[in-house]
Amino acid sequence: MSHSKRLLFLLFSVFTIGAIVLTACGGAATTAAPAATQAPAATQAPAAAKKLEIFSWWTAGGEADGLNAMFDIYKAANPGVEIINATVAGGAGTNAKAVLATRLTGGDPPDSFQLHAGLEVEKYSPDQYLQPLDDLYASEGLEKVFPKDLLSLLKYQGHYWGVPVNIHRANVLWYNKQIFADNNLKPPTTFDEFFTVAEALKAKGIVPLVLGTKEGWESGHTFETILIGTLGAEAYKGLWTGKTQWTDPGVTQALETYKKMLTYANTDHSALTWSEGAQYLVDGKGAMHIMGDWTDGWFTSKSYKGYGWAPVPGNAGIFDALSDSFALAKNPPHADEATAWLKVAGSKAGQEAFNPKKGSICARTDCDLSLFNDYLKSAAGDWQKDAIVPSVTHGAAAIESWATAYKDAMALFATSGDVAATQAALQQACVDAKTCK
Repeated sequence: MSHSKRLLFLLFSVFTIGAIVLTACGGAATTAAPAATQAPAATQAPAAAKKLEIFSWWTAGGEADGLNAMFDIYKAANPGVEIINATVAGGAGTNAKAVLATRLTGGDPPDSFQLHAGLEVEKYSPDQYLQPLDDLYASEGLEKVFPKDLLSLLKYQGHYWGVPVNIHRANVLWYNKQIFADNNLKPPTTFDEFFTVAEALKAKGIVPLVLGTKEGWESGHTFETILIGTLGAEAYKGLWTGKTQWTDPGVTQALETYKKMLTYANTDHSALTWSEGAQYLVDGKGAMHIMGDWTDGWFTSKSYKGYGWAPVPGNAGIFDALSDSFALAKNPPHADEATAWLKVAGSKAGQEAFNPKKGSICARTDCDLSLFNDYLKSAAGDWQKDAIVPSVTHGAAAIESWATAYKDAMALFATSGDVAATQAALQQACVDAKTCK
């Protein structure tokens, strides 16, 4: 090879090697092999997975177990969907509702969220932020499988806004069966009997009534059952329609009864949640606990079987009702997945998976009762025959602002015991809500 050809070959080789080095190092070469600039198919990012964000306040015990059981039903019917379980701890949704309102107004809605059936929906300006579910009710035949009383509760401004997954009973007296047997006691049916039983237990060093009022709603929950036991079903319902005034002597009597009952309660109730209060029964340190039947699910999750149940004194034949439903945000991020979720929530399979663990009965009328424990079977029977009244603490009886004022007044009463001031505050709250004159 001549000297000139050898030089030309050498220059060409150097140029080629340099171009390869520049390409390998990310240099801005104008000509590059396709294999050096395109990522192999195997390393490309996969397409975004389908998602579903469910917002609730079910974080522990039977409520979380029940929700997970319904998630399993959903996953089987909708494979490949990632479920985002967005929960905010706090009984009765005390914390979750504020977070949800901020998300809705801020344009960051979850796909579907927990909503108490009843007037609670007013809080979320449904015309602006929620999707009516009338078409879903029609396509799934839901009006045929939900009882008429529940359908009336679910309809607001002429539309359905939530699909109910259950029925809860709020007015249950739970008790430690061993403590009652050891002391030859029976569950009290009247408030006079309650105080007789409480005195006997107190003399034995047992806490008669266990409470947890830390989150602010529990005192109001307890008091609504005392109102029912004092006023009866119709007069209690009248408190939320204006037919019964909060100045009524029956309200005074109920407040006096509750004040006396608090003298038999655990002194640390303001530092405990409802379930921490119920732990007194599990530990054999407390005898009675007034709470909704999610307590049954909580006891079950604890493998505790030593509990009995009865109506709160004066509440026999009256079912203080609430229902958890799931609503659909307007223009949700994952509309198809959210609609599929609502179908599961309203389905027989979904409700049969959810409710035995949650400690509630189906909203549907066609569930298989053999799947439920003895307490829930009894609740299902009572739901069919008892007078039904709406729970205010759990969103059924009044708009949210009125219900909040009620809960705040009763939370203060649990520490102040001021009957006159509390009754005046309740009457004013009713006037502010334009329910009372």
